[in-house]
Amino acid sequence: MQRRAFTQAALMSSAALALPSAFAQAAFKEGTDYLKLGRPAPIDAPAGKVEVVEFFGYWCPHCASFEPAFHAWTKKVPAHVVVRRNPVAFRDDNVPLQRLYYVIEAMGRVDDLHAKVFTAIHGERQRLATADQITDWMVKQGVDKEKFLGFYNSFGVAGKVQRARQLTEAYQVDGVPSLGVAGRYFTSGTQAKSLERALAVVDHLAEVSRKA
Repeated sequence: MQRRAFTQAALMSSAALALPSAFAQAAFKEGTDYLKLGRPAPIDAPAGKVEVVEFFGYWCPHCASFEPAFHAWTKKVPAHVVVRRNPVAFRDDNVPLQRLYYVIEAMGRVDDLHAKVFTAIHGERQRLATADQITDWMVKQGVDKEKFLGFYNSFGVAGKVQRARQLTEAYQVDGVPSLGVAGRYFTSGTQAKSLERALAVVDHLAEVSRKA
Protein backbone atom coordinates (compact mmCIF):
# COMPACT_ATOMS: atom_id res chain seq x y z
CA MET A 1 0.00 0.00 0.00
CA GLN A 2 1.20 3.49 -0.76
CA ARG A 3 2.51 5.40 2.20
CA ARG A 4 0.54 8.61 2.40
CA ALA A 5 -1.56 10.90 4.51
CA PHE A 6 -5.13 9.61 4.46
CA THR A 7 -7.59 11.48 2.27
CA GLN A 8 -9.74 14.27 3.61
CA ALA A 9 -12.80 12.13 2.93
CA ALA A 10 -11.70 9.84 5.73
CA LEU A 11 -11.77 12.66 8.30
CA MET A 12 -14.68 13.58 10.52
CA SER A 13 -16.48 16.86 9.96
CA SER A 14 -15.75 19.61 12.47
CA ALA A 15 -19.35 19.45 13.61
CA ALA A 16 -19.11 15.80 14.62
CA LEU A 17 -16.41 15.57 17.24
CA ALA A 18 -18.45 13.72 19.86
CA LEU A 19 -18.78 9.97 19.39
CA PRO A 20 -22.43 9.02 18.80
CA SER A 21 -23.70 6.34 21.14
CA ALA A 22 -24.74 4.31 18.08
CA PHE A 23 -21.05 3.69 17.34
CA ALA A 24 -20.60 2.16 20.78
CA GLN A 25 -23.31 -0.36 19.95
CA ALA A 26 -21.99 -1.17 16.49
CA ALA A 27 -20.54 -4.59 15.70
CA PHE A 28 -17.06 -3.74 14.48
CA LYS A 29 -15.53 -6.37 12.23
CA GLU A 30 -11.95 -7.53 11.82
CA GLY A 31 -10.78 -6.98 8.26
CA THR A 32 -13.40 -4.30 7.68
CA ASP A 33 -13.19 -1.80 10.54
CA TYR A 34 -9.78 -2.82 11.84
CA LEU A 35 -6.91 -5.21 11.15
CA LYS A 36 -5.37 -7.74 13.50
CA LEU A 37 -1.60 -7.88 13.26
CA GLY A 38 -0.07 -11.17 12.21
CA ARG A 39 2.73 -10.60 14.71
CA PRO A 40 2.22 -8.54 17.91
CA ALA A 41 3.92 -5.15 18.02
CA PRO A 42 5.98 -4.13 21.08
CA ILE A 43 4.17 -2.24 23.82
CA ASP A 44 5.38 -0.05 26.67
CA ALA A 45 2.24 -0.08 28.82
CA PRO A 46 2.52 -1.75 32.24
CA ALA A 47 0.69 -4.96 33.04
CA GLY A 48 -3.06 -4.49 33.32
CA LYS A 49 -3.07 -1.49 30.99
CA VAL A 50 -4.09 -1.28 27.32
CA GLU A 51 -1.82 0.82 25.12
CA VAL A 52 -3.29 2.98 22.36
CA VAL A 53 -0.83 4.55 19.93
CA GLU A 54 -1.58 7.46 17.63
CA PHE A 55 0.63 7.48 14.54
CA PHE A 56 0.93 11.04 13.24
CA GLY A 57 3.19 13.48 11.46
CA TYR A 58 3.42 17.22 12.05
CA TRP A 59 3.80 17.55 8.27
CA CYS A 60 0.39 15.91 7.71
CA PRO A 61 -2.61 18.28 7.30
CA HIS A 62 -5.07 15.52 8.18
CA CYS A 63 -3.22 14.90 11.45
CA ALA A 64 -3.57 18.62 12.19
CA SER A 65 -7.32 18.40 11.55
CA PHE A 66 -7.61 15.30 13.73
CA GLU A 67 -5.62 16.67 16.69
CA PRO A 68 -8.48 18.53 18.48
CA ALA A 69 -10.75 15.47 18.39
CA PHE A 70 -7.95 13.11 19.42
CA HIS A 71 -6.90 15.40 22.25
CA ALA A 72 -10.49 15.57 23.52
CA TRP A 73 -10.75 11.79 23.29
CA THR A 74 -7.58 11.28 25.35
CA LYS A 75 -9.17 13.20 28.21
CA LYS A 76 -12.04 10.72 28.41
CA VAL A 77 -10.32 7.34 28.18
CA PRO A 78 -10.86 4.91 31.06
CA ALA A 79 -8.16 4.29 33.64
CA HIS A 80 -6.99 1.05 32.03
CA VAL A 81 -6.04 2.82 28.77
CA VAL A 82 -2.59 4.35 28.27
CA VAL A 83 -2.26 6.71 25.29
CA ARG A 84 0.99 7.53 23.54
CA ARG A 85 1.85 9.38 20.35
CA ASN A 86 4.24 8.01 17.76
CA PRO A 87 5.56 10.54 15.23
CA VAL A 88 6.07 8.96 11.82
CA ALA A 89 8.80 9.70 9.28
CA PHE A 90 8.09 8.09 5.93
CA ARG A 91 10.96 10.10 4.42
CA ASP A 92 14.27 11.38 5.72
CA ASP A 93 13.07 14.99 5.58
CA ASN A 94 10.32 14.13 8.09
CA VAL A 95 12.89 13.23 10.77
CA PRO A 96 13.52 16.77 12.13
CA LEU A 97 9.83 17.08 13.04
CA GLN A 98 9.91 13.59 14.48
CA ARG A 99 12.77 14.71 16.73
CA LEU A 100 10.84 17.86 17.63
CA TYR A 101 8.01 15.86 19.15
CA TYR A 102 10.38 13.88 21.34
CA VAL A 103 12.11 17.06 22.51
CA ILE A 104 8.75 18.57 23.45
CA GLU A 105 7.87 15.37 25.26
CA ALA A 106 11.20 15.24 27.11
CA MET A 107 10.77 18.85 28.20
CA GLY A 108 7.25 18.18 29.48
CA ARG A 109 5.79 20.66 27.02
CA VAL A 110 3.37 18.49 25.02
CA ASP A 111 0.28 20.12 26.53
CA ASP A 112 1.25 23.64 25.51
CA LEU A 113 3.39 23.13 22.39
CA HIS A 114 2.12 20.06 20.52
CA ALA A 115 -0.94 21.75 18.99
CA LYS A 116 1.07 24.92 18.37
CA VAL A 117 3.40 23.04 16.02
CA PHE A 118 0.43 22.00 13.89
CA THR A 119 -0.88 25.57 13.91
CA ALA A 120 2.49 27.01 12.93
CA ILE A 121 2.86 24.65 9.97
CA HIS A 122 -0.71 24.36 8.68
CA GLY A 123 -2.36 27.52 9.98
CA GLU A 124 0.43 30.07 9.81
CA ARG A 125 2.29 28.40 6.92
CA GLN A 126 5.64 28.58 8.68
CA ARG A 127 8.42 26.37 7.38
CA LEU A 128 9.61 23.99 10.07
CA ALA A 129 11.49 21.55 7.89
CA THR A 130 15.06 21.81 9.12
CA ALA A 131 16.77 21.73 12.49
CA ASP A 132 17.63 25.44 12.18
CA GLN A 133 14.05 26.45 11.37
CA ILE A 134 12.70 24.33 14.20
CA THR A 135 15.26 25.72 16.64
CA ASP A 136 14.39 29.32 15.73
CA TRP A 137 10.69 28.58 16.20
CA MET A 138 11.25 26.98 19.60
CA VAL A 139 13.29 29.97 20.75
CA LYS A 140 10.32 32.18 19.82
CA GLN A 141 8.21 30.01 22.11
CA GLY A 142 10.46 30.96 24.99
CA VAL A 143 12.62 27.84 24.99
CA ASP A 144 16.33 28.27 25.69
CA LYS A 145 18.27 27.53 22.50
CA GLU A 146 21.08 25.56 24.12
CA LYS A 147 18.67 23.53 26.19
CA PHE A 148 16.60 22.71 23.12
CA LEU A 149 19.64 21.68 21.07
CA GLY A 150 20.87 19.56 23.95
CA PHE A 151 17.68 17.52 23.81
CA TYR A 152 17.41 17.59 20.01
CA ASN A 153 20.89 16.12 19.51
CA SER A 154 20.77 13.75 22.47
CA PHE A 155 21.15 9.98 22.36
CA GLY A 156 17.84 9.74 24.19
CA VAL A 157 15.92 11.46 21.40
CA ALA A 158 17.83 9.50 18.75
CA GLY A 159 16.82 6.29 20.50
CA LYS A 160 13.17 7.31 20.58
CA VAL A 161 13.27 8.11 16.87
CA GLN A 162 14.62 4.64 16.20
CA ARG A 163 11.95 3.13 18.44
CA ALA A 164 9.27 5.10 16.57
CA ARG A 165 10.53 3.73 13.27
CA GLN A 166 10.40 0.18 14.60
CA LEU A 167 6.88 0.60 15.96
CA THR A 168 5.68 2.12 12.69
CA GLU A 169 6.99 -0.92 10.85
CA ALA A 170 5.59 -3.36 13.42
CA TYR A 171 2.09 -1.93 12.98
CA GLN A 172 2.61 -1.82 9.19
CA VAL A 173 1.54 1.82 9.12
CA ASP A 174 1.07 3.04 5.56
CA GLY A 175 -0.61 6.38 6.26
CA VAL A 176 -1.43 8.84 9.00
CA PRO A 177 -3.26 9.59 11.17
CA SER A 178 -3.84 6.02 12.29
CA LEU A 179 -4.22 4.13 15.55
CA GLY A 180 -2.77 0.99 17.11
CA VAL A 181 -4.26 -0.88 20.05
CA ALA A 182 -2.58 -3.26 22.49
CA GLY A 183 0.15 -4.19 20.03
CA ARG A 184 -2.41 -6.32 18.19
CA TYR A 185 -4.86 -4.12 16.28
CA PHE A 186 -4.67 -1.32 13.73
CA THR A 187 -7.31 1.08 12.43
CA SER A 188 -7.52 4.43 10.66
CA GLY A 189 -9.95 6.83 9.05
CA THR A 190 -9.68 4.86 5.84
CA GLN A 191 -10.12 1.48 7.54
CA ALA A 192 -13.04 2.56 9.75
CA LYS A 193 -14.57 4.88 7.11
CA SER A 194 -13.92 8.02 9.20
CA LEU A 195 -11.63 9.08 12.01
CA GLU A 196 -14.62 9.71 14.21
CA ARG A 197 -15.61 6.06 13.77
CA ALA A 198 -11.98 4.95 14.17
CA LEU A 199 -11.98 6.33 17.72
CA ALA A 200 -15.09 4.30 18.47
CA VAL A 201 -13.34 1.22 17.05
CA VAL A 202 -10.41 1.93 19.37
CA ASP A 203 -12.76 2.16 22.36
CA HIS A 204 -14.17 -1.23 21.39
CA LEU A 205 -10.75 -2.84 20.89
CA ALA A 206 -9.42 -1.41 24.16
CA GLU A 207 -12.29 -3.04 25.99
CA VAL A 208 -11.79 -6.33 24.17
CA SER A 209 -8.07 -6.23 24.99
CA ARG A 210 -8.73 -5.49 28.66
CA LYS A 211 -10.86 -8.60 28.95
CA ALA A 212 -8.49 -10.83 27.00
